Amino acid sequence: MGCIYFIGAGPGDPKLITVKGMEILRRADVIIYAGSLVNPALLEYAKSGAEIYDSSSMTLEEVIAVMKKSAKRGNETARLHTGDPSLYGAIGEQIKALDELGIASEVVPGVSAFSGAAAALKAEYTLPGVSQSLIITRCAGRTSVPVNESIAALAAHSLPMAVFLSTGLTCVLQKEMLAGGSDPKTPAAIVYHASWPDEKVILGTLEELPGMAEKNGLTKTSLILIGDFLSGQGGRSRLYDGDFSHSFRKARTEEDSP
Repeated sequence: MGCIYFIGAGPGDPKLITVKGMEILRRADVIIYAGSLVNPALLEYAKSGAEIYDSSSMTLEEVIAVMKKSAKRGNETARLHTGDPSLYGAIGEQIKALDELGIASEVVPGVSAFSGAAAALKAEYTLPGVSQSLIITRCAGRTSVPVNESIAALAAHSLPMAVFLSTGLTCVLQKEMLAGGSDPKTPAAIVYHASWPDEKVILGTLEELPGMAEKNGLTKTSLILIGDFLSGQGGRSRLYDGDFSHSFRKARTEEDSP
């Protein structure tokens, strides 16, 4: 029986797939990719003769049927998911079905869109003196979220947020954030197609968020970032502070100064 590899394709740039993911993609006999999200340029890594399926028009049962057929042939199957498969990748239901069929699978992690968006902004989520945590979440839509994970409940923590799958719900997001006690002047950004050739970054504030999306015609394939980390006004890291000792360096004294 062949193996099914769930591969994180990265945020968009074909070079941001991992080396391991690229190697599997190059030798895969069958490739199933999320066509609505994964950059098709990644298919250029496919070998000649590989069977390629766009899962955007397929049901779970149809995807599993392709995997089952491929595995029975002894083929290797690459299942390409955008970003990292562990975040909103819907891999759990696929792996469960494969386990029930006795088909081996492996997950290859990838670069998530929240990393790609931060790179586009040259931003650091964990600025000293500003934030040391990050909330990764989404607005409730056709897929519900637990009550204790509502945007309002999370906003009450005043932590930076990376909000997935919610560009078409910016009014709802804004309303919930404000209900949770967020300052309307909190910095916000929308990053469209992070790392793609047509990447677009829109900066503003929470109170401007709906207008930012509407003005730029953005309803999907974007990540929303909210938090004071976007100001870039953090303190110095203790790691590189000359007065700070750690296992690789002793703190400098006045005698050490040139």
